[in-house]
Amino acid sequence: MRNKPTIDDLDRAIIAELENGGRLSNTELARRVGLTPAPCLRRVQRMERDGVIRGYRAVIDPKNGGRGFEVIVAIDIAVNDGETIEDFETAATRVPEVTEIRRMFGQPDYYLRVQVADPEAYEALAVGVLSRLPAVNRLLSHQTMRLVKG
Repeated sequence: MRNKPTIDDLDRAIIAELENGGRLSNTELARRVGLTPAPCLRRVQRMERDGVIRGYRAVIDPKNGGRGFEVIVAIDIAVNDGETIEDFETAATRVPEVTEIRRMFGQPDYYLRVQVADPEAYEALAVGVLSRLPAVNRLLSHQTMRLVKG
């Protein structure tokens, strides 16, 4: 079993800067956190190796990416055995419009974040795909009015 990585205040500062702008050069990152480039790079590489930093990605504007209509979908599945859970999660993961899946304690069993172009696209997805995922018992849709923090 791996030990839990130890991070200090400088590591937290590096993480905060990378969360706000993952494309920072090491030199700029080092300047912002008050280090010289070499020790800053060693810290970043250590946190990557330890799994503290799991990767880097582009953040896409949903409207400009053709997915400006967001719905949070609460899903209850009919059976909660291991095979059914695995089948549902595998199938839900394969739906490109599903951008996030959360298995919950209690009810609902899952929350899915779905991003599509418009209400018509969501209706087609809900009826044609989501409601047909393995063991779906109930599907309740909540349209996002406005993203306040994301």
